Amino acid sequence: MHRLKRSTSTAVIIAALTGTAALATAGPAAAADYRCTTSTTLIDDPSYSGPWADNWDVTVRLCAKRSGSTVYTYAKISWDGPVYAYADDSTIFDGAYFTLQVKKSQAGTDPVKKSRRYYGIESRLENSGSDANYNDSYTTPVLSHTIGSSRALADGELHLDWNNDGRGYWKHPFAASPTV
Repeated sequence: MHRLKRSTSTAVIIAALTGTAALATAGPAAAADYRCTTSTTLIDDPSYSGPWADNWDVTVRLCAKRSGSTVYTYAKISWDGPVYAYADDSTIFDGAYFTLQVKKSQAGTDPVKKSRRYYGIESRLENSGSDANYNDSYTTPVLSHTIGSSRALADGELHLDWNNDGRGYWKHPFAASPTV
């Protein structure tokens, strides 16, 4: 524990001596100039119809910022899942991904200018604590797009393919970020 404090103190001193204002390890959420919107939805597990709770309370924070003609976006997805019979059950989903989009803000429908699917969320969704409670979070990498002087925003959807339900991916949209 003391070694960690000493290393952090050393990094701060070195950063101050070299004129660096912040540590290079700061993530996207640490930047003050991101504009974000948070929305929540309750998602039912369609493969379970028993007497215990099976809903997933999913919260998504979509963020965007501008630097010159480039827009940077990311999403932080967190969830309070149910308690299942098994810990770390890799059979809850046949597939899952989060789609992050950079959209041009305009009258009517905002066109998608860049989109990326992040599949790393599935393993996080199927990972539980030792008590088989499925609560966790996932932050996408930053997605950027050069958009010129046009206004833009971040948008996103969670796609879940529940195991053995026979219906493929279910799409769950969330509220877009403010425009930047």
